[in-house]
Amino acid sequence: MSLLAFSLIVISLLSFVAAQLVLKRAMELSAKSGLRHPRYIWLATLGVALMTISFFITLGLLQRFDLSYLYPFQGLSVIFITLMAAVILKERLNLRLTIGALLISAGIVLVSLS
Repeated sequence: MSLLAFSLIVISLLSFVAAQLVLKRAMELSAKSGLRHPRYIWLATLGVALMTISFFITLGLLQRFDLSYLYPFQGLSVIFITLMAAVILKERLNLRLTIGALLISAGIVLVSLS
């Protein structure tokens, strides 16, 4: 794998994780301030833009690599989203959630190895 391909995989993964976090903030804001609040509109637009970037990079990667090769990297998003939600959104992690995220990621890796 080239450095460019690895970089694109990381950018796709990080933009997906960032999109999830930004959209979560936008939805929290919309519950308090409504859908016409300027900050909500900005956050929702940013979240959709990040999700779009991730989507199109992933499509480009699918042209060059097998899905079974790329999917384990996407599986890492479960761990990153869980950790970033705890750090950035101050969500509480419990043992069950942590074990579940690790089992999902381990399962994706095992499936990709077969």
